[in-house]
Amino acid sequence: MGLLNFVKNAGKSLFGSAEAAEPDADVLKQEIEKLGLDASGLEISVEGDTVSVGGEAVSQEMKEKVILAVGNVEGVAGVEDNAGGGGTFHTVVRGDTLSAIAKKSLGSANRYPEIFEANKPMLTHPDKIYPGQVLRIPS
Repeated sequence: MGLLNFVKNAGKSLFGSAEAAEPDADVLKQEIEKLGLDASGLEISVEGDTVSVGGEAVSQEMKEKVILAVGNVEGVAGVEDNAGGGGTFHTVVRGDTLSAIAKKSLGSANRYPEIFEANKPMLTHPDKIYPGQVLRIPS
């Protein structure tokens, strides 16, 4: 898949303050665990504001969720997927709703629950998305 870009100043703050918003592999791994995601088989490292994910995931879906979990963190500008395989992602822009994204990417606004489910546990409610957030689009 290569490098997936994220909005560095958007996302969940794990580091306390904007000045301390340097990504740290251990903190990111704790966030993955807190979300209940299975990162076994994956190696996560950080260089500057870019996170690298390598190794072999338990599934393609789990790998994509781990990438989103670490990418949608304040201070992360990109995630390098070194674990192989690809996926379809959408970066939320102002005015986006899951229904609009579903209509554009899946052909029907009524399929928004599929996008919501594909992004759990990072999404807790279908209306709680924000500009700059990257979402996984199910196939």
